Amino acid sequence: MDALLGTIALIGHAIEAALAYVESHHWIFGLLALGYIFYLHDRALHARFDALEKRVDEIRKRLALDY
Repeated sequence: MDALLGTIALIGHAIEAALAYVESHHWIFGLLALGYIFYLHDRALHARFDALEKRVDEIRKRLALDY
């Protein structure tokens, strides 16, 4: 029983240490979240430009066939 309580206490202390680290270094995680948001925005923006470029190429091909 003492081993079980010791294990539970160890897990509790590890969780407490992890939360204390996050609390004191929250700006690091904020910067990571901000970078990820910019990354997702950049991917979406490039996807839109790629789709627009494909449409323009298709229109150019159709116009070239008409002449």
